[in-house]
Amino acid sequence: MSRRILIAEDEESIIASLEYLMQRAGYETRVARDGHAALACVTEFLPEVVLLDIMLPGCSGFEVCARIRADPALRATRVMMLTARSAADDDERGRAAGADDYLTKPFSTHELVGRVRALLEEARA
Repeated sequence: MSRRILIAEDEESIIASLEYLMQRAGYETRVARDGHAALACVTEFLPEVVLLDIMLPGCSGFEVCARIRADPALRATRVMMLTARSAADDDERGRAAGADDYLTKPFSTHELVGRVRALLEEARA
């Protein structure tokens, strides 16, 4: 069975890039275009990693992350926050919400795949 990645992003060009990149790396993907859809998808799809944009319509990535962390059934789910914002307080706020990693856009595709692999290895341990 392939590893599952949820892409929670509202910008179509970024969705297309992330989906292509993750599928090319051998992962099964699903896409959620707003915070509420991300929450529904995470409980249905049970991804091992969520690539989570901070600024999502509906509810923010911070709120989605906090809700994932509040659900004991999702304890093993790894969350990587992706954002165009590079303020230090956003990183701190993301980690306070329970994010496992934080990556600022634009990012290196090689770095992203490497970090996703590291999160998956961490989840196995």
